[in-house]
Amino acid sequence: MKIAFLGLGAMGAAMAGNLLKHGHAVIAWNRSEAPARAIEALGAAIAPTPAEAARQAEIAITMLADDAAAEAVTLGENGVIEGLARGAAHVSMSTISVALSERLAEAHAARGQAYAAAPVFGRPEAAAAAKLFIAAAGEAALIEKIRPALEAMGQRIFIMGERPAQANLVKLTGNFLITCVIESLAEAFALTAKGGVETARVQELLTETLFAAPVYKTYGGLILEDKFAPPGFKMPLGLKDNRLLQQAAEKLEVPLPFAAIVRDRFLAALANGDGGLDWSAIARRAKEDAGIERS
Repeated sequence: MKIAFLGLGAMGAAMAGNLLKHGHAVIAWNRSEAPARAIEALGAAIAPTPAEAARQAEIAITMLADDAAAEAVTLGENGVIEGLARGAAHVSMSTISVALSERLAEAHAARGQAYAAAPVFGRPEAAAAAKLFIAAAGEAALIEKIRPALEAMGQRIFIMGERPAQANLVKLTGNFLITCVIESLAEAFALTAKGGVETARVQELLTETLFAAPVYKTYGGLILEDKFAPPGFKMPLGLKDNRLLQQAAEKLEVPLPFAAIVRDRFLAALANGDGGLDWSAIARRAKEDAGIERS
């Protein structure tokens, strides 16, 4: 397939590289030059604007940091929507708000373009290994059309519904659950450490028995080792996702008490100078609250 790929951060660069490995033709665009040149060296073409990248493609994939970037690259001057042909598709793989996803669906439909959402679960190392889990939503025929591209980047695709925004809601919910895991592990480690139990032993017991899931193993290891740099997912992005989750919950009139607790952990982390660390560094707050110094 001929694919425009817009957004070459740690995740996007790996995903675009896997598209190339599977024989897809990639036309890339990135706001900064260095990542674009790196993917060009792997065989991608480079476009000067999002519109020009989309003009040459059957599908345009965006993998961008937040709503502001996704809106500007898609709907702004020289954006994807200006270049995408009628009948071609935009696939948003970014973690964006439900509200923006709904706006994008309406804007593309008005131009005779297709739109699907396919946000991903996985850290940069999973993206590099094409081991992402993908939550996709959109018209069934469109999902089948873009499936070869999705399969090049992920190990499994989960269909969430025919409205693209449904996938975005699921993605925000999944990220919320990850932060709950981080917070609960941090509290458990703080409690047992203050009770004189070696944290490594607690982590081994939990992650090799009742909680032998990747999310507990990954984040348990990061918390145990206080290994929050370089970040796999930056702290401000975690706070952003929490905010988007609560906006969606408010619209649907669904209370999420734990989300407020996690929000305060993010705010405390930023206030304590941890904004440049991985989002799992919110775990430091539990140790501090327990009067345990950082290792």
